[in-house]
Amino acid sequence: MDSFRFGTVDYTVFLGMTIISIAIGLYFGFIKKTKTESQPTEPTIFGSEKMNEYLMGSRNLKVFPVGMSLIASCLSAVAIIGTPSEIYYYGSQYCLTVVAIILQGIIVSFIYLPVFSALQVTSSYEYLGMRFHTVIRSIVSLIFLLDVILYLPLLAYLPALALNQVSGLNIHLIAAFTIMVCVIYTLLGGLKAVVHTDIWQVVIMFVSVLVVTILATCYIEDLSEFFEGLNQGGRLIFLNIDPSPYARQTVWSVIIGGTFYWTSLNAVNQTVVHRYMSLPSLKMARTSIAFMVIGAVFFTSVVCFLGLLIFDAYKECDPLSSGLIMNDDQLVPLFVINSMGHIYGMPGLFIAGVFGASLSSLSVYLNSTSLVILQDIVRGCFKMQPGERASSIVVKSSIVLLGIIAFAMVFLLEKASGILSISVSLAAIAASSTFGIFTLGMLVPWANTMGTAVGGTTCVLLTGWISLGSQFAAASGQLNSQKLPVSVEGCVGNLTSSENVWSDEEEVFPLYRLSFHWINPIGVLTVVVVGSLVSLMTKPTDIKTLDSKLISPVIHRFLPKECFKVQNTHDRAD
Repeated sequence: MDSFRFGTVDYTVFLGMTIISIAIGLYFGFIKKTKTESQPTEPTIFGSEKMNEYLMGSRNLKVFPVGMSLIASCLSAVAIIGTPSEIYYYGSQYCLTVVAIILQGIIVSFIYLPVFSALQVTSSYEYLGMRFHTVIRSIVSLIFLLDVILYLPLLAYLPALALNQVSGLNIHLIAAFTIMVCVIYTLLGGLKAVVHTDIWQVVIMFVSVLVVTILATCYIEDLSEFFEGLNQGGRLIFLNIDPSPYARQTVWSVIIGGTFYWTSLNAVNQTVVHRYMSLPSLKMARTSIAFMVIGAVFFTSVVCFLGLLIFDAYKECDPLSSGLIMNDDQLVPLFVINSMGHIYGMPGLFIAGVFGASLSSLSVYLNSTSLVILQDIVRGCFKMQPGERASSIVVKSSIVLLGIIAFAMVFLLEKASGILSISVSLAAIAASSTFGIFTLGMLVPWANTMGTAVGGTTCVLLTGWISLGSQFAAASGQLNSQKLPVSVEGCVGNLTSSENVWSDEEEVFPLYRLSFHWINPIGVLTVVVVGSLVSLMTKPTDIKTLDSKLISPVIHRFLPKECFKVQNTHDRAD
């Protein structure tokens, strides 16, 4: 990889993608804006129609661009780089995550989405103020903000690392360029610019991965020999029904854990609820979710198959063992360079795909987080009511500030050992606790503020203990690697594969040995169970005084008729 460098065609393809992204932002920031500024404006929840247009697209966007933006929300460079590597080292059992994606689409559409649609919220966290208390709303909003701050630098760092490997450019300059481009078009065009730019970036992401996969498949001379090699290498695994919760990938962990994980991403997270609410009807929002599910299933299937293709290419000489790469994240870029580096523009197209995935996810988070800062922190937490100009300043300065923080955090990712895994763990803890709190509110009518606070706190402590404890156990060598065997027999030179040192895991605390798939379900169920019990013991909510809109439609048949007469959707401060 050190000997390969981008050529003129590669730079042209890569820069072309970036220029088009900026152009779309400029179009919606200036040309499109001038067409709407001449129209009369009416006061809205944001103080004016201009802010409503900027933040919510006037709740009148189309299904196709929103569906593409939803795909961008749930897929990123992490999926392009990480999924094939997961298949290469642990086998194809992870491919069953497509079942989890389909299940979560059904769950989100019929359990969670109708609540947000009925209430017409702008931020998903407004619901928590209506259902429980403004304190719960503020705390969960701050957790989301912390989650975003931890995740943003990862979205900038991974594409910068990939481009650095093939161009030799300074990784900090690349990260700065990535964040600057994203901030510019998010700042200029608002939600419409982000959503429509996502279309282009998702197309580039799909095309780059699909072309690489198709070309790699064409290089296979004998398909039966290809699958035989995968079988002998132990990579064809689809029905591992091992009931042990300690096995990394099983049918149960991938489908159950995956369903909880994907639902937590797409049911209540502000980045996706923001897009649902930009559509004019519940039916259109459900259609956009169906669009997202189809796209995510297709993309996940392609990158999983790419992982099998990579194993076929390196089944006799593992790149990590032979020193061709230094970590797992370099596996996919190495394969692209080795297999297609001779094709003009292919490395540039692939890196453009990685960048497209990161830019789309980055812009989604910047746009949605700026809305949370305005609605949930400035208006909800501090009880301020800024006008149009002040709201615009808050939102746009938030976008710039988040970009600066993301760039500063890139230095920590590069220099501080272990901060990446800790950041991912903290993000997972935040996702499970937040999803659990929303689930408690929508599915347990008697849940009260005290039960929610205790359940959420218990979830954070328990999942934090499990997640961080398992990482420290793994780092200290107490846990055995579950990677499947690799070979170096076909490598040039006298190489021997390193043997894993076996550790007696029976001495390790059982919770530290759990597969990472089970952490999210454990967290969510902890909030629901603990929150329900504590609520019952501490003056449960009088169900007759509860507005039916705050409860999921799947529970409506169990509610008393008084609930359907209550219209109390304001923040509770009592």
